[in-house]
Amino acid sequence: MGSANRIQTRSAHGYVRTLIQQEELPLLRDHLLRLDDESRRDRFNGFIDQSFINSYAARCADDGTVIVAYMVDGVVRGAAELHPPGAGDSLPELAFSVENMVRRQGVGSALFRRVIEEARWAGYTHLRITTSADNYAMRALARKFGVHLTFENGEPSGTVDLIRTPAAKLAELAAAPFIASSALLSFNQTCWKLFSRIYERRAA
Repeated sequence: MGSANRIQTRSAHGYVRTLIQQEELPLLRDHLLRLDDESRRDRFNGFIDQSFINSYAARCADDGTVIVAYMVDGVVRGAAELHPPGAGDSLPELAFSVENMVRRQGVGSALFRRVIEEARWAGYTHLRITTSADNYAMRALARKFGVHLTFENGEPSGTVDLIRTPAAKLAELAAAPFIASSALLSFNQTCWKLFSRIYERRAA
């Protein structure tokens, strides 16, 4: 299934969609900069300043990271990052961040479901989740989706097996708590804009 046919998941407050690399990655940077100190520590497992976040977002724009965003009025309020595997036998890795204003609304679950769809579409079979010991929200989200976390180098880490976990079960887990959510079988407008620009360049 092509990216233009991938669904947007909407709620009464916002919707989930995949950002366009390069063009929309500043939205990720701005989201990470809005995180409070505790949320930044949970996301990056330590104190992070603005310069690090600027560099981090720029790196995500260049290394093939897929960003699934929870959008409210055109602003990213939550994000799931799907990082490609590094050198050696490392697995693709997931990371999540949600701003305080949209927490406890099922946003994390919706992001998790959509980023799993992206991982399947990319052909991945296993994903890694690593979080901090104090990030109880992330640990609870991982357990909800059947991820068993063990401690590696002092950090909870687990693996999502996309072969053994049916997509229907993931959809059931994620959809239930998401406020007024519904899957709209509509084309992603941002993807259409990207395709139009590609066509215009070729036609020029």
